[in-house]
Amino acid sequence: MLPTVNFRRRFTDLSEQEVLALAISSEEDDARIYRGYAERLRQSFPASGEIFDTMAAEEDTHRQMLIDLHKKRFGDVIPLLRREHVAGFYARSPIWLVENLGLEKIRGQAAQMERDAQRFYELAAKRTKDAGTRKLLGDLAAAEAGHEQRATDLTAQIDGDVRDSEDQEAHRQFVLTWVQPGLAGLMDGSVSTLAPIFAAAFATGNTWDTFLVGLAASVGAGISMGFTEAASDDGQLSGRGSPWKRGFASGIMTTLGGLGHALPYLITDFWTATTIAAIVVFIELWAIAWIQNRFMETPFFRAALQVVLGGALVLAAGVLIGSG
Repeated sequence: MLPTVNFRRRFTDLSEQEVLALAISSEEDDARIYRGYAERLRQSFPASGEIFDTMAAEEDTHRQMLIDLHKKRFGDVIPLLRREHVAGFYARSPIWLVENLGLEKIRGQAAQMERDAQRFYELAAKRTKDAGTRKLLGDLAAAEAGHEQRATDLTAQIDGDVRDSEDQEAHRQFVLTWVQPGLAGLMDGSVSTLAPIFAAAFATGNTWDTFLVGLAASVGAGISMGFTEAASDDGQLSGRGSPWKRGFASGIMTTLGGLGHALPYLITDFWTATTIAAIVVFIELWAIAWIQNRFMETPFFRAALQVVLGGALVLAAGVLIGSG
């Protein structure tokens, strides 16, 4: 196997012109990222969207200051040098990954971006011999250090009621997109697979055959629930978010709900496997009741009555059918 050749430059090998070029491209990238955040948040969180527009404008100012310095020292032609061309240089997550995060995660990502930029300017200022360049890089390092706090301060400037409203909207969106479909899937997987799994167990007395029935029922139910959730609503009018996110949450949780009490049947002893499976079912049903209470604000005892009683009836049906 041929050894991998690393064509990236080391930061210590960059010339002062290349350091400026790297700083210019980095500021341009950060401005684009902040504008992407602003566009992503503008509809649901307009105040936070405005904050990121402001931060993008500040990055534009930094970039112009760096360009002016480059023109003064090295001329108009700026070398093409980006983060990915420098070994060990800090990276930025693609906007299409970060935009799926919650509001607080995006705010935290912005603070981390400012910390990274501050370290870069501090290192760059130490390496330059030109007094004017060192002063600008030092000023930018101080500015980025202030921006880390400013990312928090700008958010704090939002009126308390607006901030509370945005946080409530973020929580609501999380519940609609992930919790509700996931909970529906977990309930379906945990409850609907009880009858076939325990019917197969008591009908055959064979743990491996029972496991195969449980595996097939769980995977099949997961695929069905996932596609059903994704196809039922595109999220545009209901505001429930991406259909693929909801379908993924529903499908995965459905499968996990069924596998929870199917996996014990990998144990060869029938009664040991059945006892463990019954314990898992008990835990699953009470976990569903807790999730309903925690995220859906359903009174705990009402949720427990609905879920545990329904699950017990399905379990009893499976055992009776299998024993008959």
